[in-house]
Amino acid sequence: MKVYQTNEIKNIALLGSKGSGKTTLAEAMLYECGVIKRRGTIDAKNTVSDYFPVEKEYGYSVFSTVFYAEFLGKKLNVIDCPGADDFVGNAITALNMTDTGVILIDSEYGVEVGTQNIFRTTASLKKPVIFALNQLDGEKADYDNVIEQMREIFGPKVTPIQYPLSCGPGFNAMIDVLLMKKYSWGPDGGVPTIEEIPEEEKERAHELHQQLVEAAAENDETLMEKFFEQGHLTEDEMREGIRKGLVDRSIFPVFCVSALKDMGVRRMMEFLGNVVPFVNDMPAPVDTEGNEVKPDSDGPLSIFMFKTTVEPHIGEVQYFKVMSGTLTAGVDLDNITRGSKERIAQIYCVCGQIKTQVDKLCAGDIGATVKLKDVRTGNTLDEKGCEIAFDFVKYPAPKYQRAIRPVTESDAEKLNAILNRMHEEDPTWEIEQSKELKQTILSGQGEFHLRTLKWRVENNDKLPIIFEEPKIPYRETITKAARADYRHKKQSGGAGQFGEVHLIIEPYVEGAPVPDTYKFGNQEFKMSVRDTQEIPLSWGGKLVVHNCIVGGAIDARFIPAIVKGLMDRMEQGPLTGSYARDVRVCIYDGKMHPVDSNEISFRLAGRNAFSEAFRNANPKVLEPIYDVEVMVPSDVMGDVMSDLQGRRAIIMGMSSENGFEKISAKVPLKEMSSYSTALSSITGGRSSFTMKFASYELVPGDVQEKLLKEYSEQNSEE
Repeated sequence: MKVYQTNEIKNIALLGSKGSGKTTLAEAMLYECGVIKRRGTIDAKNTVSDYFPVEKEYGYSVFSTVFYAEFLGKKLNVIDCPGADDFVGNAITALNMTDTGVILIDSEYGVEVGTQNIFRTTASLKKPVIFALNQLDGEKADYDNVIEQMREIFGPKVTPIQYPLSCGPGFNAMIDVLLMKKYSWGPDGGVPTIEEIPEEEKERAHELHQQLVEAAAENDETLMEKFFEQGHLTEDEMREGIRKGLVDRSIFPVFCVSALKDMGVRRMMEFLGNVVPFVNDMPAPVDTEGNEVKPDSDGPLSIFMFKTTVEPHIGEVQYFKVMSGTLTAGVDLDNITRGSKERIAQIYCVCGQIKTQVDKLCAGDIGATVKLKDVRTGNTLDEKGCEIAFDFVKYPAPKYQRAIRPVTESDAEKLNAILNRMHEEDPTWEIEQSKELKQTILSGQGEFHLRTLKWRVENNDKLPIIFEEPKIPYRETITKAARADYRHKKQSGGAGQFGEVHLIIEPYVEGAPVPDTYKFGNQEFKMSVRDTQEIPLSWGGKLVVHNCIVGGAIDARFIPAIVKGLMDRMEQGPLTGSYARDVRVCIYDGKMHPVDSNEISFRLAGRNAFSEAFRNANPKVLEPIYDVEVMVPSDVMGDVMSDLQGRRAIIMGMSSENGFEKISAKVPLKEMSSYSTALSSITGGRSSFTMKFASYELVPGDVQEKLLKEYSEQNSEE
């Protein structure tokens, strides 16, 4: 295989909503480039993409698939991404590694929520976009309506390169307004017949051609001047103008294809090969220090590991992009992220599960390697003396959680190893061993996302697992001041235990002064603060402890033990066993024994005094509240609003955005447990949502009573 230079390499992400036909298009692209001799199908389970068992089982993409094609003297590296929102992490990774996004749109359903989400990602990453209207042979395909919808949502930069002569099952011809030719196909697609444009289509074709010429000329002053002088541009000039427009996102070309029938695919491939930007046409990525790292084959060698898969008979396969320099087989590199050393013994160019060994890859190219010792997804490997590091792939926050455990408790360690391995394959699967909830919490992008993991663990790793409702990380706090004292006394022969602590607690408010006098009933307590400890709590809020002991009632050496006792109760609140927060404590009196007093005595005395005072301080349970944004079609907005209100949501606002309605709400985490499934059911999968932690707020009285009752019953059972 030829060694391709940086200026001969193009990296492309294949994107779109679930069912838009990306896997089928990938097959047609590979067939047209001669990489495969026969196109596979999803039904036959023999496609280059979707080769993992779970993908064959479910019939949809779970992982992104890397493939390459040598076409028109260039190398096209393509990453075919899953369409379901649940697997969006793959698309985000792919867009960070590639330079152009090809977004497929199902001509029967138009722009879907998932399409909008991925387009927003391309905008945030400043990546060029090409649209491909697929399934124009579908019963309900409507080209004109979809183009109008696209312009409403994506703006006037949407520029058709082609339009079909007819849609529906009879689709077999289109007009290309860049080349100004008619393309038509036989029933089996493949090689087109190229003819002059029919007389009845010339007016429309010319009008769209002029729009395309103007869009191309806008991106180059020289071309603009020539266009004004001559009224037209040559084909090469238009290509150059479109390439510049792609780079600065001032043009979004639209192609027409039927991936299933292989119509229009080769023409789109020609555009990818001739027009879309090369690696070195795009702005250079920046490293963790904010420095640009240009894809220079003669520069220092640095590669970024962006993807890990585990494949039968091979083990871990690590995918990388050569960010700078030239990678050769057998080179030793430093893992800048982990501080270890690695030898890249073998280099492969990859086409699904087919791996072709090569000796060298230049800057900008994408490849794979195997049998690395200590490499994780997201690591940077550099040659000796080079200190470049990358960390630019940012994933969305998880939206769906389940507690996970093995059916057999003795398999817990094995399950943890499997989950950590899967996190490497898909970083949007997040695993947390929650000390607070005493559960292993698995977080992901949706129910499908976690269900896929469960299938793989049970079928590939043969380990039965159970999903459970995750517990909610409630918090406890107090709403008024209270006083308590407690004497711990124990005598059982020999040295005894004795410690007595008197304290006052009150809600902690940032910046509030310490009162010098407290009054309970007819009794006043004057405070004289000798020492203050502010303890920021890892779960949020603070514990502030004032030592107000006078006259040596408790020796200073026992104060740390008392504080440990307070923290015992902050870590396991008296009401529900949840973490407590935002409490201020004044330790003002107590007693000790010259022989029997010790640290454990004062720790227990402090703990019990705090528990009693906490219960008398009008304690409240707080629950986590999340900011939730839901994107919905207008026809189901009422149903979505009703569902949210049934989840104790407070609607904060509504707005329209690119043809969809956006609902902003504050919703308790407790009510979001099954929301992704419910929303999909209500809207037929046409909606999406994001959620982000906002604050802790008081739970309603009836909810608190229920929680206290459940905790009491649980403790009595134990």
